[in-house]
Amino acid sequence: MTWNKPKIVITNWIHDDILAEIEEFAICIANRDRTTPWSREDILERGADADGLLAFMTDMVDDALLREMPNLKTVSCAVRGYDNFDIDACIRRGVTVAHVPDLLQGPTADLTLGAIIALTRHMLPADRYVRSGNFEGWRPHFYGLGLAGTPVGIVGMGGLGRAIAKRLLACEANVIFHDRQVDRARIDPWGTFEGISLDELLSESRIVILALPLVQETHHLIDRDAIAKMQPGTYLINPARGSVADELAIGDALKSGRLAGYAADVFAMEDWRLPDRPRSIPRDLLDATDRTVFTPHLGSAVDEVRRDITKAAVRHLAQFFRGETPDGAIGPASAEAV
Repeated sequence: MTWNKPKIVITNWIHDDILAEIEEFAICIANRDRTTPWSREDILERGADADGLLAFMTDMVDDALLREMPNLKTVSCAVRGYDNFDIDACIRRGVTVAHVPDLLQGPTADLTLGAIIALTRHMLPADRYVRSGNFEGWRPHFYGLGLAGTPVGIVGMGGLGRAIAKRLLACEANVIFHDRQVDRARIDPWGTFEGISLDELLSESRIVILALPLVQETHHLIDRDAIAKMQPGTYLINPARGSVADELAIGDALKSGRLAGYAADVFAMEDWRLPDRPRSIPRDLLDATDRTVFTPHLGSAVDEVRRDITKAAVRHLAQFFRGETPDGAIGPASAEAV
């Protein structure tokens, strides 16, 4: 009996040795460009007849794509957050979807802590000052906010929220949190985090961190009304999803001084599934250079971590085509995205 290898489309660059692993059990149609992900048109041109798809943050799998790929049997997402993938549409068409839930929290939490310190200690404007040639030695400039004893509120106490909390506790911050599914103190090996209402968290925190998925209930959770409940001079940090916060409202709050600063690794323009998403970052955010810290979605951008994430996604493909249920298979009721 001859076994025909499945055809798998890989939409973004992956390490050569991992590509070789896939080629052991599949015919690969792979993007080898490190700078440009394949568009939907590229995917369909190369792999409309594909059996499998190795997908990334830049991809959106919806009913329209599934109609154009009638042979598709599985989508393996090299991501933790999968709000760009219509799970219900996949289930209706018998397409198995898997993601990688456990490898991104640590590096994303590291980056979040770095963004907090960079923002609250004015590291970017201070760097520009040193490079300007005007620095002549210590002066009483760039005084900022330390973490020890500072009330830091985390909105969302899932895997990412807990990883961020552990790092903040090491800095002696006073960590509080709000989570719709946890309405009491959460006991963790690293300490106890106090669960409070969202309004209480917004009013009590000097630093607010968003660590929750983008679902209908969390879209623009941080809007003008939420910002108005914060203390003047609060810092807002977003390593989760851009559209969890209203970027236009944040820009206005930075201009008025209501927010002392905003740090983000994610932006609303990346939330491909939202038809009314903006196509660029608001100018008011980009122009607030002394009060913002922005990174281009670097949460998991650690080489070994990305390698491990991709290897896990490849393992899910291999499991599926062996007739097994992938470890990271997603059910219809799942909604976690950070």
